[in-house]
Amino acid sequence: MITDVDHVQLAAPPGSEERLRTYYVGVLGMTEIPKPPVLAARGGCWFRAGGVQLHLGIEKDFRPADKAHPGLRVAGIERYGARLQAQGARVEWDENLPGHRRFYSRDPVGNRLEFLEPLTAV
Repeated sequence: MITDVDHVQLAAPPGSEERLRTYYVGVLGMTEIPKPPVLAARGGCWFRAGGVQLHLGIEKDFRPADKAHPGLRVAGIERYGARLQAQGARVEWDENLPGHRRFYSRDPVGNRLEFLEPLTAV
């Protein structure tokens, strides 16, 4: 029986780690977590915010997915969206999910990210 999501893995091109750190730590406010040494040798980086982990692994022939994305819950979505825009990230609001306020953005290598907040307590 599945009990929880441990992490979400996204791909990134070789040599993009510093851009990823700038975005995921500096813009999104996540914390970088160390990878085990055997995995660190492969490149990439891991990040955490609360109970959410995003792992970015290096893929030689990387191409960002057009549709696939993690959905990340946030508190204070209006302020959070403004924070991303102030840091130069593009924010695309979408009103099509009933009961939620949400937007999409892309990381510096083109991965699509969804940010959402329920309009009522869950």
